[in-house]
Amino acid sequence: QVQLVESGGGLVQAEGSLRLSCAASGRTFSIYSMGWFRQAPGAERAFVARITWRGGTTNYADSVKGRFTISRDNAKNTVYLQMNSLKPGDTAVYYCAAKRSLSTNYQRAQSYDSWGQGTQVTVSS
Repeated sequence: QVQLVESGGGLVQAEGSLRLSCAASGRTFSIYSMGWFRQAPGAERAFVARITWRGGTTNYADSVKGRFTISRDNAKNTVYLQMNSLKPGDTAVYYCAAKRSLSTNYQRAQSYDSWGQGTQVTVSS
């Protein structure tokens, strides 16, 4: 199994920045891609960004493209989400996830096999 631990959430003002971290352990050799999802109160869990572990290919939701950057440090088994120009609409619990399959849709939460506990991000207006 893969274990994931997120950190870095907090309270920031609009236009501020945060960097989230996700440390992976266990069967990390089985990971094809790592993704970030978020869930706001009353909303479904939504795709934010993903990166392939080996090749470093990145993809972003339209709502965060140009503001968020996903990156990885393979030696540390860690992925990051740099969030700039934050908006109140970014307020959510952010989850890190790992996907083993290369053939499933990376935008769907159901495609991922392992999840972290989540970290709260609150952006004040």
